[in-house]
Parts: sequence; structure tokens; C-alpha cells
Amino acid sequence: MSRAEKHAASQPLGQLLAHGAQVLAASAIENPRREARLLLAYALGKSAEQMLGISPRDEVQEEPFLSYLTRRAAHEPMAFITGSKGFWTLDLAVSRATLIPRGDSETVLACLLDYCPDVQAALSVLDMGTGTGCLLLAALAEYQKAWGIGVDINPDAAILAAHNAKRCGMAQRAFFLAGRWDDALKGQRFDVLLSNPPYIPTSDLAELMPEVRLHEPLTALDGGEDGMEAYRFLCGRLPYLLSPQGVAIFEIGIHQSRDLQHVAEEHGLEIVEIRPDLGGVPRAAVLRVRTDAIT
Repeated sequence: MSRAEKHAASQPLGQLLAHGAQVLAASAIENPRREARLLLAYALGKSAEQMLGISPRDEVQEEPFLSYLTRRAAHEPMAFITGSKGFWTLDLAVSRATLIPRGDSETVLACLLDYCPDVQAALSVLDMGTGTGCLLLAALAEYQKAWGIGVDINPDAAILAAHNAKRCGMAQRAFFLAGRWDDALKGQRFDVLLSNPPYIPTSDLAELMPEVRLHEPLTALDGGEDGMEAYRFLCGRLPYLLSPQGVAIFEIGIHQSRDLQHVAEEHGLEIVEIRPDLGGVPRAAVLRVRTDAIT
């Protein structure tokens, strides 16, 4: 043990955990004791199971736990502190260039498996507004013979997604581009189009929880005046991007089902299903191009 380690400040685990929960509760962090325990486990490099084997009386080092605690008390998302987030079956790197993957978005993958049940199919998949690459990579994890392209307007997001593809062992099947929607994809058609586009009305951004408003990129959330700007563009492009039997699955915001129905009809699309997430909120819209609208 080095001299620095000998003199590092330490406290009993139970005392440090109680302090962390108190600090987080004072900052109105939900489930403060659970959050403090997660932070402490990460700081100590321990799993949840390993934490159970440490006595509350055992002395543990204060740092980097106290530094992480300060960041979380300022409402920095846990994923930005740990640098990763679980999504579907994957563990993905995250950064401030993208939104943090959320469990609600897994509804998109559940729809995909139902509408494309043959997991041996060599599907071509397009992910528009790919962010971390979570939707595309989760899809490729299920369809081992599939390949896909993810597009994001932020070059740093495209770089992060490519890193995640390598991290997940999919660099040979997942390719990422930086650009505005389909500008670099002229003439290419896909079996599946996935998207979690910006869909928060601009006027609602100021009301978002501080973890989102202060730390995640608002450009990835801002859907324009009514939240439908990206859907209008995507629906207008689907007849040119989908193969004849292709399917598109969009994540949608609360109360947007009816507006999306109107937009879809204007562009010759059929909404096959709008599926709720586990909380019962309409979350994923499944669309196809009507046969009389195929170009």
C-alpha cells in the first residue's frame, strides 16, 4: 500500500452511505439511498452483489465517491457519471453529444421483433437520429445476419455510435454517418427504418427535469413548435427509403398519436399500430407505405 493510500480519507461504509443519501435527498433526487448506494458501488468498483459482502462498519475511501456525489446532487445524470448505460441487451457508452438511452425506447425493439419475426433474416436497417446507436445496435443484436446504417446530425454522436458498435462487436455490420437525415442516402432503400427523433415542443423544453434540461443536448429533443417537425420530414421520406414490404417504427411523445396519424395519411402511409410502453403511455408507432403510394 502506498503512502498516499494510507493517508486517504476514509469512513465506515454505512456512515458514508447515510451521508450520501442525505445530500441527495436535500437536492430532491428521487430514491436518494438507492442512488447513493449505486454511486458508492461505482466508486469502489464493486457490483451490487459484492456490496452486500461489505460490512457497514468497514472503512472505505471517501474519494471518488464524494466527487461523484457532488455531481449527482447537481442533477447530473448517473449515466454521465459512470459513462455507460444499459439498453436492451447491451451496455453502451454515453456522452453529452447524445441523449441517454431510456427503457421506454425498448418498445421500438419489441415492435420490431413482432413485425419482423424471422431473426435469421438478412435485414437492412436504417436508424435516423441514431444518438448512441442504441436502436440500431439492439436490432442487430437480435438479427445476427442484418446490417444497418445510423445517421446523426452531430458528428460527435456518430463517432460515439461507431465506438459502441465496436464495443458490442458489431463494427462489421453497423455503419454511422454524420449528416442531416437522409442527405447521404439517395437511392438506398431499407427493410426497416427506426427512429427516436426530437419530439418535444419547443415551449415545453424549459419544463423538463433538470437532469435532461441542464445536461442532455436540447437539439436532440426540440421537435419544433408542435413537436412534429421531424415526423413531417420522416413521413415525407418513407416512400423513398423503405423497400416495398418495409416497416418503419418511430418512438413518439405523449398525446402525439392523433397528430402523427394526420401526418402519415398526408404522405400515403398507414399506421399499423401504436403500442404503449410498460407505463401505458403510447410510445411506438409502426408505419408502412400504402401500396398505392409506393414510388
